[in-house]
Amino acid sequence: MGGAGDGKILVTGAAGFIGSHVSERLTRDGRSVRGVDSFTDYYPRKLKEQNLAGLEGSAGFELVEADLATCDLGPLMEGVSSVCHLAAQAGVRASWGESFSIYLDCNVRSTQRLLEVAQGTGLDRFVYASSSSVYGQTDDLPMREEGRTCPVSPYGVTKLAGEHLAVLYHRNYGVPTVSLRYFTVYGPRQRPDMAFHRFIRAGLEGSPVAILGDGAQTRDFTYVDDVVEATVRALEDGPEGEVLNVGGGSRVALSEAIDLIESTVGRPIERHHENPARGDVTDTLADNRKARDLLGFSPSVTLEEGIARECEWLRSVSF
Repeated sequence: MGGAGDGKILVTGAAGFIGSHVSERLTRDGRSVRGVDSFTDYYPRKLKEQNLAGLEGSAGFELVEADLATCDLGPLMEGVSSVCHLAAQAGVRASWGESFSIYLDCNVRSTQRLLEVAQGTGLDRFVYASSSSVYGQTDDLPMREEGRTCPVSPYGVTKLAGEHLAVLYHRNYGVPTVSLRYFTVYGPRQRPDMAFHRFIRAGLEGSPVAILGDGAQTRDFTYVDDVVEATVRALEDGPEGEVLNVGGGSRVALSEAIDLIESTVGRPIERHHENPARGDVTDTLADNRKARDLLGFSPSVTLEEGIARECEWLRSVSF
């Protein structure tokens, strides 16, 4: 199997929102990327294929369509020096009920299988993409890595399980894992079910939008380029066995974010309030000090700038 050095970087979930951005950044940096994606039906395949448009014809990128929960992982790991594990079944609200089995396969079983095959391969790094959802509902802000984790959604439970697996495989087998807790990532290629995507499209199309809750809930919004920067730094020299927050430093109420979107698109957005979703939390805010100290990471894209970029992207794509 693979070994350390300048070999390929395996990026799982490469056709997704964050995965496609990470793959582009790595190939621009001269790295060779093997992307894998199962093209689950959580949202339309054509959108994921559009995400990959910037990688078409790139000599440094190859795409493998495979399900990490069931496929033979040996060939995927051939010549691989680092793993960036971004693949997951996303969505807090969809993780309840019978669909939880999908989350177990995509978020837990796939992660365990990758970690199992990674031991003894001499990897440089295994970066695991976690989520701020592992913290759950708390008034203890900002959220710190050493703070209490108590997810309030099945999705959050599976992401925390992945973190625990990463730590276990580091301690017991020396797999050089680094877990990154992303906070509310937005930007071009954002999934169509995500809040900013829905709000911006409503503003551009002049259609009403549903807001779950009263709009006073706050989020630490993080632009995708900042997430990519933190992820690449973790791949290059992340602290092994550690868990790090990656927040954007742009905590605002949802209603304020919609106000900003209205001013960006130049028209009001008709808002309809609905009951809060099960598994949503009231507030998030990342303490980024650990990522700053250990990765040299600080977010650089303001919320205003990031929303403008996502608006520009949505004006240019078809759905």
